[in-house]
Amino acid sequence: MPHSDPDSRSHSASLIELESFLPYRLSVLSNVVSDAIALAYRNRYGLSIPEWRVVAVLARHPGISAAEVGALTRMDAVTVSRAVSRLLRAGRVRRRVSREDRRRSVLRLSAAGGAVYRAVAPLALRFEAELLDGLDATERGRLDVLLRTLFDKARKLAARGAATGPAKAATGRHRTARRRPAR
Repeated sequence: MPHSDPDSRSHSASLIELESFLPYRLSVLSNVVSDAIALAYRNRYGLSIPEWRVVAVLARHPGISAAEVGALTRMDAVTVSRAVSRLLRAGRVRRRVSREDRRRSVLRLSAAGGAVYRAVAPLALRFEAELLDGLDATERGRLDVLLRTLFDKARKLAARGAATGPAKAATGRHRTARRRPAR
């Protein structure tokens, strides 16, 4: 009979079953949806997914900074900066110094950027409608409530983790990582 190593038992018990791990499932779903919608604008308008996100956010929130775009989209600063740079070069976004704070620059869609948004938005909305087509009104309402609840909870957990560090946020108390000797 093979010897059972207690470390391997505890290791296998802590493995994540990705197919049922909610953060993984949400991430994959988000990627599938983003990739599917991207088919509608990538070839026709030469937009990347981050560029479309910047365009969509600026259509909804004109006159915000790149940092605010990052906060609204949860994209990192480098990704936002690259997307904004490409959109500026393509003439789809305009940047100007803020009237309220001369140290801050704000972004707006140009006429060309607005035209791209008006062309792509109906395609994205059509995709959303088809995605939700199998759900009745009650299920759609419940999904909306569940997504808002998960979003609010995740934001609180992230804030707590940022304030206390991941070990304390996960357990409620501070732990120091112990290294196991190499075998």
